[in-house]
Amino acid sequence: MNLKQAATDHPILKLLAERWSPYGFKDRSVTEADLRSLFEAARWAASSYNEQPWNYLVATRENPTEFKRLLSCLVEANQVWAKTAPVLVVSVVSLRFAENKQDNRAAVHDLGLAAGNLVVEATARGLSVHQMIGILPEQAREIYQIPEHFEAWTAMAIGYRADPANLSADLKQRDLTPRQRKHLSKFVFTGRWGQASPLVLQRDA
Repeated sequence: MNLKQAATDHPILKLLAERWSPYGFKDRSVTEADLRSLFEAARWAASSYNEQPWNYLVATRENPTEFKRLLSCLVEANQVWAKTAPVLVVSVVSLRFAENKQDNRAAVHDLGLAAGNLVVEATARGLSVHQMIGILPEQAREIYQIPEHFEAWTAMAIGYRADPANLSADLKQRDLTPRQRKHLSKFVFTGRWGQASPLVLQRDA
């Protein structure tokens, strides 16, 4: 089994088990057709009142000027490794409903749903996505003239996973460390907060 493939306690889709976020990317372009399909997958995510509050700023290494601009919107620690990715994306969320201008409490949740769709589509196409919260929102606002009530929220590096052997010692260790997750009993409750649901205390036969 792949070192990074999820060792699940219960059956899940193979694509979900295979998905993980590498720090190393091959020097290989992602086709425009594949990128369009990734954003098409995001397009069809569910959202509150079908608001679709997600927006994306995208740059590829084929356009060094644009790539450098978008890279500058990441915190320095992320720039160190993300500069090798063939594609960078900053995800921008609309925090108000377009129709009535009221606050949209589901906006960030829905941005996450769109990201989930995009990541699964990427995995199906042999691509990897590393999502980041470490960005400079105000830098992005200034560079891209992001309007009021929209906010740069996260970023993504997209490309083909590289051999960890070619990474720095620190990043190599991160890419080779097996994935771990909390047990279901730590976050699925029944009766009161913190009380594990009997549902998740049982194992599949």
